[in-house]
Amino acid sequence: MFQKILIANRGEIASRIMRTCKKLSIKTVAVYSEADSDSPFVKEADEAYLLGGSRVSESYLNIDKIIEIAKKTNVSAIHPGYGLLSENAEFVQRCEAEELVFIGPTADVIQKMGSKIEARKQMKKAGVPIVPGIEHPLTDVKEALLVAEEIGYPVMLKASAGGGGIGMQLAYDQAELEKAFVGNQKRALSFFGEGSMYMEKYIHNPRHIEVQILADKSGETIYLWERECSIQRRHQKVIEEAPSVFLTEETRKEMGEAAVKAARAIGYENAGTIEFIVDEQQNYYFLEMNTRLQVEHPVTEEITKLDLVEAQIDIAQGEPIILKQEDILNKGHAIEARIYAEDPKTFYPSPGTITTLKQPEGEGIRHEMAVKEGSVVTPFYDPMIAKLIVHADTREQAIEKMVHALNDYKIEGIKTNIPLLMEVFGHQAFQKGDTTTDFLNRYITVS
Repeated sequence: MFQKILIANRGEIASRIMRTCKKLSIKTVAVYSEADSDSPFVKEADEAYLLGGSRVSESYLNIDKIIEIAKKTNVSAIHPGYGLLSENAEFVQRCEAEELVFIGPTADVIQKMGSKIEARKQMKKAGVPIVPGIEHPLTDVKEALLVAEEIGYPVMLKASAGGGGIGMQLAYDQAELEKAFVGNQKRALSFFGEGSMYMEKYIHNPRHIEVQILADKSGETIYLWERECSIQRRHQKVIEEAPSVFLTEETRKEMGEAAVKAARAIGYENAGTIEFIVDEQQNYYFLEMNTRLQVEHPVTEEITKLDLVEAQIDIAQGEPIILKQEDILNKGHAIEARIYAEDPKTFYPSPGTITTLKQPEGEGIRHEMAVKEGSVVTPFYDPMIAKLIVHADTREQAIEKMVHALNDYKIEGIKTNIPLLMEVFGHQAFQKGDTTTDFLNRYITVS
């Protein structure tokens, strides 16, 4: 059994992992940057060590330093959280070489799923539906134009190594595609160090629905229902809910079984998420696999009453999954709202000092916080500062609870996206469940 775990992450997810570790009587080691020296997660750990400067390249992406601290503190395992090094195959290999357990899948699986082209090939081979497109890197803009003509406009150009919406560009015609190809290739090289592109048919008015899976080392795999994450800005999620109001029970079961098939086909272990695009007729297509815990995992925890971090730790320790598929609860409705330090109209980050912080309280209200009153929100990291999660018996009650909670939130000193969230939850289209990925463009005035 693990006695001590190093958490190679920061902010609210580091605090979240520590909470489960404390419940399991596992000691925790935090690592932090200069900018995070006064952050709540640093104080919550049993031990905390400075990694380096404020930039992620100087701190949270410094594999050598993280491994050094892990060895010095005699930890049994490393939990990567999400983002940063969570899907870095080199980091996993280093952990294995140093006889440190990486709480997540193997390096080989991360590499396969980290390449969107390779992931498409694997899913096609496994019989999981994929969006019409290609399974090889585009060589140049001429080939891109030929492929677009073949599959039909509009098309989505994607960076093969991309993630989180970065490196995605929609093109409705030849002129837009020519322009997008050059710009997208530059962005891909800048963000990922790799400029290869591929292309998919763009699905009109889609929903973004993902299935949470757990798989143990023996191959036993279960799905924990789905989350709908269609409310997005710049291809990044803002609001997530479980279950999806859109799916029929038949489609829900089919998607769950397809996610299990996908995980088994690549020999997956630990927690993971199969993301799908779902069209207006409930046809679903594989989008990508996230080989880690997701930001939105709390909504799954709320409807299933399971602790996903605990499940990750159990699997990493070699324990089998004893839950059967028919045992998995799907109780009530949960919604998560990501609270960002950003201008609600332009989505530009809003760094500064939080002078006032008052959180809503009450039954069925949960917080995952990265800050406290007096915290300085820096420009060095993702501007998400908190997650507000509510759970109720019905979706209507959950929306009502969320609106009341957001009304009770008080954050001063910085701008936040709470006004945008209030506008979304108060909109008739959201309340009716009309939650496609272009919701903000269709219904909300943004710059």
